[in-house]
Amino acid sequence: MPALFRTLYARLAVGLFLLLLIVGGLFTFLSLYSVRDYTAAVNQELNRDIASNLVLDRNLVTDGQLNQAELKKLFDLYMTIHPGIEIYLLDSDGEILSYSADPARIKRNRVSLEPIGALLENPGAFPVPGDDPRSHDRRKVFSVTTVPLESGATGYLYVVLRGEEYDLVESMVHGNQLLKMGAGALAISLVVGLMAGLVFFHLLTRRLSRLTGRVEAFDLSGETRALAHRPALNAPGDDIDYLAARFEQMAGRIGAQVDLLKEKDHQRRQLVAQVSHDLRTPLASIQGYLEALKMKQAQLSPDEQARFLDVALAETWRLGRLVDELFELAALEAKEKQPSPEPLVLAELLHDVVQKHQPEAERASVRLRIGHVEGVRVMADIAMTERILDNLISNAIVHSPADSEVILEVARDDSVALVSVSDAGTGIDSRDINRLFEPFYQGTGAKSAGHAGLGLAITHRLVTLQGGQIDVSNEGPAGGAQFRVRLPVV
Repeated sequence: MPALFRTLYARLAVGLFLLLLIVGGLFTFLSLYSVRDYTAAVNQELNRDIASNLVLDRNLVTDGQLNQAELKKLFDLYMTIHPGIEIYLLDSDGEILSYSADPARIKRNRVSLEPIGALLENPGAFPVPGDDPRSHDRRKVFSVTTVPLESGATGYLYVVLRGEEYDLVESMVHGNQLLKMGAGALAISLVVGLMAGLVFFHLLTRRLSRLTGRVEAFDLSGETRALAHRPALNAPGDDIDYLAARFEQMAGRIGAQVDLLKEKDHQRRQLVAQVSHDLRTPLASIQGYLEALKMKQAQLSPDEQARFLDVALAETWRLGRLVDELFELAALEAKEKQPSPEPLVLAELLHDVVQKHQPEAERASVRLRIGHVEGVRVMADIAMTERILDNLISNAIVHSPADSEVILEVARDDSVALVSVSDAGTGIDSRDINRLFEPFYQGTGAKSAGHAGLGLAITHRLVTLQGGQIDVSNEGPAGGAQFRVRLPVV
């Protein structure tokens, strides 16, 4: 198939041409058929009194009797001057008594009286076809009037208005003319309809062509961003507008996903670089102290050897904690760990976690104080919620100065339970708040204490997995940062 006919516009044009051809042919056929009926009705209306006029003009009835001599002259006269009509004399039963036609062409001996009676009863009903004596099944329009017969009965002068001679001439002249007119009308209709249809289809498909061009030009580098920020149509006018709007929305989503993938790839590269750095640091420290201990073992005192081993062991603990956090974060990112929610009283869990962190707080000279607590029941995973509190309390202890306190509170806030952990530190720099929950991100002037910046990222994902929210601000009651966790209540 040529490439031209593969386009929607060409196929619509071919379909329109075939449709117009079928409709035009059907219209021509119906028109010709209707013209015949119309001509027959006009002919019968025009000559409806011809039978009665023949009786009066030719004096066919004299003293109440049918004049057979005048009837014979009438037959001979009209066969000569008006061969288009045929005259028949019928008895009261419709039997043909005499006629003006060629006897060899007569096929009927009797004419049905039903249409004769209908026309005599309602002369204005047109067309009313009657039997054609020259055919066994053909019917033609006629004119009729009553005449007296010699037997004293009433007969009928039956005039067929479109006789056989008329049909022959019409088929040779009028039929060809109608065919030419029909063919001309069909050709003009096809041309005009096709031109109008092509213009309409062009107006209709040009939007599809533009949309096709945009789809072909669609790429993942620049076009997606352009479409991603283009406003979608709120009320499409038709299916094409709706398709264009849906394409823009789809392109926008693809663009957003591409940008997200690029951001994720950038974060992955940063993650790999950060992990490499954070893993290399304790490994280098362990390796350095162990090599020094091996090379200078004889020169080191027992106290120095113990200190070297303590440093190497502390670095192994740091390395192990970092690897555990990396695996935990990876499992959360891959959604391998799913929560198992169950009813939980947050106040009870909070007291248990505080007791667990008392030794750590005492070593840092920080007091853990439980403030306002309400007996709120939440639907949460116990292990994940405990891990959230562990991370937040440890983080607060690290960032609190000596002889300060960390305040923990539990309250109900509408349909959620609000857990807040507040420290007395210096707060969080405004440049760091929006990035505080990113992996490996450590705020300005943060105390690492051997951490790699994964604790808050893990906390954020644990809260999100349970359908909760977490945020941070510098509005804590102790003057420092305040972390707020919201979990759904039972």
